[in-house]
Amino acid sequence: MTFPIRADSPATFAGPLPRAADVVVIGGGVIGVMTAWFLARRGVKVVLCEKGRIAGEQSSRNWGWVRKQGRDPAELPIMIEALTIWDGLTAEAEADLGFRRTGILYAAKRPEDVARYEAWLVHARAHGLDTKLLSRAEVEAHLPNAAGWVGGLLTPSDARAERWIAVPRLADAAARKGVAIAEDCAVRALDMAGGRVAGVVTERGRIAADRVVLAGGAWSSLLLARHGARIPQLSVRATVAATAPLPEFYSGAASDSTFAMRRRADGGYTLAPGHFHEFFIGPDAFRHLKPFWPHIRAELSGTRLLPAAPRFYPDGWFTPRHWAEDQVTPFERMRVLDPAPNRAEVERLRDRFDHAFPALGRPAIAAAWAGMIDTMPDVVPVIDHVAALPGLTLATGMSGHGFGIGPGVGRVVADLVAGRAVGHDLTRFRLSRFTDGSKIEPGPSL
Repeated sequence: MTFPIRADSPATFAGPLPRAADVVVIGGGVIGVMTAWFLARRGVKVVLCEKGRIAGEQSSRNWGWVRKQGRDPAELPIMIEALTIWDGLTAEAEADLGFRRTGILYAAKRPEDVARYEAWLVHARAHGLDTKLLSRAEVEAHLPNAAGWVGGLLTPSDARAERWIAVPRLADAAARKGVAIAEDCAVRALDMAGGRVAGVVTERGRIAADRVVLAGGAWSSLLLARHGARIPQLSVRATVAATAPLPEFYSGAASDSTFAMRRRADGGYTLAPGHFHEFFIGPDAFRHLKPFWPHIRAELSGTRLLPAAPRFYPDGWFTPRHWAEDQVTPFERMRVLDPAPNRAEVERLRDRFDHAFPALGRPAIAAAWAGMIDTMPDVVPVIDHVAALPGLTLATGMSGHGFGIGPGVGRVVADLVAGRAVGHDLTRFRLSRFTDGSKIEPGPSL
């Protein structure tokens, strides 16, 4: 079994750093890699800088779901495109990404859950999805129903992929397309000249470029703040566990309100809490409490507040917010954000799995880890130019939805940077929604 990528994983991309490019992409997660991929496909000279390891953070720590089901309606057009792109990536990357269209099922424990699913079907039908509401008997036809599920929601065309395999292999393919990728290369600051972006300052020197994409995940707000731009972005700790190999009783992904699971290519299942979030309380958490409060209040029973953000975390109490270009930065002090998993929650996951599937019993856990999800108050990303920093395009705050939609967002961002028509309405993802008086609230997602 391959585990999430960590700081001590060997560097794959350690070549010389170009001194100039058309575009610099900051961040080696799925969004940054796929943005670079599509820019290179258009003949653009791209450098991708990653402070640690490609896919070292949330891009290798997520559930591995590639889903349309349950998304915010504004994300659906890009997600539909993303799935089409996924269909061709294995051939284009010349590598197995573990991508399989095996379906995603949401199981309902209560009638009110079924009612929520039915309400979301309006959006599924508007976009021509194959999503359908399931009866109790139909759920049981897919899954053993010892948990007493009363109904469900199924999208057969949704998919899964092996995230800690897929993103590094996509990066390999991007490098073959001409993208210069540099690991262990933190961007310390934007290089500004004449009031606009002129490149970046990295720990290994300057790179001249008149366009920069910031796809730094949980670290994006820290770099922006260093240049006087603020976004209400917080990080949520999410625990995930991997079982040892088990008999295959369901080939896709499924969840209810207490836990989620997904079959893996190695024969085990990935398990995660259904609606459980852990916030470390740091300075930004206090600063942005107002826009986040409606979402926290709605999920209060599944939200745990932790007393302090550890040192050098993006919102740590002792994490520097200002530094000179020749100083070691928080990005270098924490190459890979690798939080410890909540071990008590892992044991509860084993209990929930046993309760749902008693014939299989309490599963042995081969590995457990955690990631820090970069989230926004309305649980949708920012995909926009930064007006205060001309030349900078921001793609962050994927809110736990980034892995599956990553190829679609990468294509959109590449065209946004190039000044081409993106083909989708990005109004809901605009940066100015946090300052123009708009009401900030989650949309009708599940």
